[in-house]
Amino acid sequence: MTILIILFLIFLGILLLLLEFVVIPGITIAGIGGVLLLGASVYLAFDTYGVLAGIITLAFVLIVAPLVVYRFFQSRTGKKMLLNSEIDGHVDQIDSQTIHEGDEGITLGRLVPTGKVRINEQIMEAKSATGFVDPNVKIRVIEVLKTQVIVEPINQE
Repeated sequence: MTILIILFLIFLGILLLLLEFVVIPGITIAGIGGVLLLGASVYLAFDTYGVLAGIITLAFVLIVAPLVVYRFFQSRTGKKMLLNSEIDGHVDQIDSQTIHEGDEGITLGRLVPTGKVRINEQIMEAKSATGFVDPNVKIRVIEVLKTQVIVEPINQE
């Protein structure tokens, strides 16, 4: 009869762990309960049947529980629950051949402190070195980075 209780505790522990991973992710009662039930099954096996049965139960729990979770997420039902999206975005790089320090341009929107500017007929992301800059203000490039340029207003003295 005790062997059925041990198997039931293992089954219920794995079921609670699956519930933790699928329904309520995070560290919640289901995950803690699942780990406690698996631990209780190992303890009960050690206490009732001795060291050999306890080690076999421990090995079974350490091998089968992660395997069941892995196989569940590899199944068709588990794959529906996984996020399988690919990010195909890109970051615009500044061409250092066309934009140089000292080039002048105009702000297209407000720089707070970043925003869009037009320099040498190219629209790009810029960062103001002096804080906020209003739209349609002439600016000068003071540094060129990989993805943005650092600018300052020209009329500021």
